[in-house]
Amino acid sequence: MNNHVLLDVKELRKYYKVKSSGWARRKTALVKAVNSVSLTVKRGETFGLVGESGCGKTTFGRCVLRLEEPTSGQVRFDDVNVMTSQTQPLRKLRQKMQIIFQDPYSSLDPRHTIGRIIGEPLRVHRSLPPVKITPRIGELLEVVGLHPESAHRYPHEFSGGQRQRVCIARALALNPELIIADEPVSALDVSIQAQILNLLVDLQERYGLTYIFISHDLSVVRHIADRVAVMYLGRIVESAPSGDLYAHPRHPYTHALLSAIPVANPQKKSDEVVLEGDLPSPLDTPSGCSFHPRCPRKGEKCDRITPELQAIAGEQVVACHYPLVN
Repeated sequence: MNNHVLLDVKELRKYYKVKSSGWARRKTALVKAVNSVSLTVKRGETFGLVGESGCGKTTFGRCVLRLEEPTSGQVRFDDVNVMTSQTQPLRKLRQKMQIIFQDPYSSLDPRHTIGRIIGEPLRVHRSLPPVKITPRIGELLEVVGLHPESAHRYPHEFSGGQRQRVCIARALALNPELIIADEPVSALDVSIQAQILNLLVDLQERYGLTYIFISHDLSVVRHIADRVAVMYLGRIVESAPSGDLYAHPRHPYTHALLSAIPVANPQKKSDEVVLEGDLPSPLDTPSGCSFHPRCPRKGEKCDRITPELQAIAGEQVVACHYPLVN
């Protein structure tokens, strides 16, 4: 890994308009799925993005690739402005940025063979003839641990882990530089999760890939990510190198998430932090710090002033008025 910034995201926002229920439907509310997120991803690293379901992780990933149009903000990929790129430049840019979707069952067209699915990017973006596409498909299948003859089979003939390998092969088809892995192992058995994670690590070393690894499972992210950012209700509340974040969490929300990771030792006393209340509705987020209704450390200004990310130590930054001191 080097220090060159491959992806630079500044003040990214994605708001959805939602009409209120009822016969009149006069009121319109905003769901702030991604609310002013800024981060950088260095070339060759794995950047982990974690948080509870519904915090905006997936929406962020899709906005970076412009699979969904952001409401505002800036995304620069290798110093190219993704937000202002038009159809043809964006099409060329997308060859360098690919995504692995969460569900390997719904992300593969059941009507097409595996070979056609993997070869589709080559036909669309490279306009290659079949005589050149077929060998490339066999090569990609071998790279992800599948037999080249699998190209003639259909998705329903594969297990969940094998389907995810097909999804990875499709993402690799155009030799991308950045891959956004959106919960790539959450739908798989634990034993298969380890195989897919090891495959992703091997591919990163082989091709010099850069990952944004999105997950709600901090124990998985711990083993693959170089740096980790924690999201809560559309905002990043803490970011740090992986070792620092797991050893010394500064935000109360990060601390609570880490304390909930199961420990395979029945003799060890649980230190789990139980948060009060439920996750607030994204239609009506709390004023000030959005975490304050559930925070065990909330103070007098938490419900009035929104905390900004501030440096704590080294590369560790936290958005909290009363951060933990370790």
